Amino acid sequence: MLREGYVPGQVTFGSHADRVATLTVALVNELTTGQVRGRVVPHLDPADRRARARALLGLPVTAQETDELTRLAVRLRPVFAAVEAEDLERAAGEVNGLLEAYRPLPYLARAGGDAWELHFHSPDGGTEARWGAGCATSLAAVLATEAWRRLGVCSAPICDRVFVDLSKNGSRRFCSAACQNRTKAAALRARRRAMARPA
Repeated sequence: MLREGYVPGQVTFGSHADRVATLTVALVNELTTGQVRGRVVPHLDPADRRARARALLGLPVTAQETDELTRLAVRLRPVFAAVEAEDLERAAGEVNGLLEAYRPLPYLARAGGDAWELHFHSPDGGTEARWGAGCATSLAAVLATEAWRRLGVCSAPICDRVFVDLSKNGSRRFCSAACQNRTKAAALRARRRAMARPA
């Protein structure tokens, strides 16, 4: 039986690691400021951050939990930047720092029905520690494979959102179809302008 959300031919780091890596990307993209799809986002309103955190986790979150998740997101971003620069040494150093800070504690828990799922966080830790342990472990799982370059930062102008590429050929360069389309449209306009110039 195929796992939920599986796409034939896509790369997998293990179903739970895939889900946590995808959540890691979402935390960074939703809770950090920077450049987003062609516009600069210098700050996020606290209420907006809290709504984003609640939507990501599917759970109610307090203002303190939102602050903790935002702090975690800021700590996760440099891993993607290091991979984008093809500096595996620096990326591994960043992840080792995260592992040391959040101290994953692997254990098995039922995920619904009879299935067992590997989790990485201490059930007793705070929000940042719980999510940090899982995010750090999922990034470590990716970096420990030949597919470490599948972490990345969007190549579109005025966008620094991150992604994990689970596609079959590993050729993803953009955080979203919107950025890919925006970049293609800009390139097409530039070609047309160049062709319209007199010789």
